[in-house]
Amino acid sequence: MNDRPQEGTIHHVVKLPGNFVAGFAYPLRALGFLSRSRPLWSSVVMPIVINVVLGIGLYLGLLLPGWGAIDQWTAHLPSWLAERVATLPLWASRLLGWLPAVAGFLDEGLRGLLAIGLFILTGLLLVQFGAIFGAPWYGNLAEQVERTQLGKIPMRALTLQNASEDIGRAIGFQLKKLLLVIGLGLPLLLLNLLPLPVVGSAIASGLGVGLAALLVGLDFLDPSLERRRLGFRRKLGVLLRTVPASATFCLSCLWLVSIPLLNLVTVPLCIVAGTLFCCDRVLPDLDRAAQKD
Repeated sequence: MNDRPQEGTIHHVVKLPGNFVAGFAYPLRALGFLSRSRPLWSSVVMPIVINVVLGIGLYLGLLLPGWGAIDQWTAHLPSWLAERVATLPLWASRLLGWLPAVAGFLDEGLRGLLAIGLFILTGLLLVQFGAIFGAPWYGNLAEQVERTQLGKIPMRALTLQNASEDIGRAIGFQLKKLLLVIGLGLPLLLLNLLPLPVVGSAIASGLGVGLAALLVGLDFLDPSLERRRLGFRRKLGVLLRTVPASATFCLSCLWLVSIPLLNLVTVPLCIVAGTLFCCDRVLPDLDRAAQKD
């Protein structure tokens, strides 16, 4: 039986604008896909084992100490605010004199923002290291999903030259993501220096979530896009062209990988979700363009 979808179906999914809900649905679709594809489970079990080992290290080395640091830092917020307000000009001191009085509320708000940031950071690190150590299984998983959805995948000969090129491209991809983080992340850090610390932190946190979602989206779409040798800018372009579906997809995956313990099993799920997203909304157009060239 041919598992390849009808061309009319692919054309319909790709050409119609993605809606807000569509991106959120892909992790659920991936869960259903895996439940119906038992042969793929072997490509999921080993990455989960790797993620459990990595997760133990990240929780002990980052999450627990980071949580303690947040408690210690926010405990000094009332006195710190009072000192900052006292150093302001008289008119500003009168205008912001209410800040120390509501320090308890601000303390809880800032604690929540920092906790969310810590969870997201832990999830991002788990994705990055998990993708490196679980690359063979994730690559095989994405290939099988793509073959089931589209009927075929582009293949490259396994040679020493191709292997060296693949390693170089993988390193380049990670370096470009790092440059993206530095270029966009440093201005976000500067927002925390605004005179109103909670406001600055709130703005920085919101934009930081967007940046983290972008990085996660790149990681989970990468197996299918890299198989077609797309450059970094074209991969970014894929995400931009498929908004808003890509935006909600990235946010849903970021949420899944940021939940402690649950994120140990959701990374493979998001790889499948990203491959399904590409099969529906990206690859048919890319493959048709490649055939014309």
